[in-house]
Amino acid sequence: MINSTASSDDSVVAIAAASAGADVVRSLYGQRLTRIDKGAGDFATAADVEAEKAIVDVIRAARPDDAVVGEEGGQQGTADAVRQWLVDPLCGTLNYAVGSMLVAVNVALRDGAAAVADPFSGEVFFTDGTSAWVRRDGVDESLVPTSATSLVDVNLDPPFVNRPGFRAVDLLAHPAFVERFRPRVVSTTLALAWVAAGKRAAYVTDGADLTGSVHFAAGIALCRAAGCVVTGIDGALTGTEGRGLVVAADAETHGQLMSMIRS
Repeated sequence: MINSTASSDDSVVAIAAASAGADVVRSLYGQRLTRIDKGAGDFATAADVEAEKAIVDVIRAARPDDAVVGEEGGQQGTADAVRQWLVDPLCGTLNYAVGSMLVAVNVALRDGAAAVADPFSGEVFFTDGTSAWVRRDGVDESLVPTSATSLVDVNLDPPFVNRPGFRAVDLLAHPAFVERFRPRVVSTTLALAWVAAGKRAAYVTDGADLTGSVHFAAGIALCRAAGCVVTGIDGALTGTEGRGLVVAADAETHGQLMSMIRS
């Protein structure tokens, strides 16, 4: 636990909060957890709820005047607060519930620091809003994106707000995609962290503006700080005009994907 007098660095708060959530997720892994129905096939578990509590406790202790928006707890603090934290305590709940370790814990200060923790590898990907690093065993290394792997993660989860103009599943069958890339399907922010870390060449998902989403804000901040190319599926900068997400390790990879999407 940290407090407001220990550090003025928001990235320290983000790392501590994400790590606290990851500890809970890891400790409850493999247990039989009751599913909390959220409608439309979505659900949460006790791990989601308890991890969010642990995250919010860290933020509250360090930044008591800040607002928090949690996937499970909703808005805490004033909605028009200057500083607002976006929290997704367990990104990949379905994976987690069936015993898959492909999950992430996301904590992001809107337009500021962010952290994405992998509860099972022990890695924490983080940014102060300018640069990006990964912490492994207490050692920090700069994130260096690269398209060398040719692996592209594509999110196939609904909603498909931009159909019929764009469907991610169609991209997988595009002849140029098949020739240049190898698809992977992961529905978790971990995929965005992997683009920033050079483990993936790109990530593509449908959606509206995702910059203020508890699911995507941390990953977007991380990729921007690492130097990735981040736009909507329409090629526009992410924000109020952006739709969905195309994140690539470099401009060449981004250009190739955009050409396929537009065709």
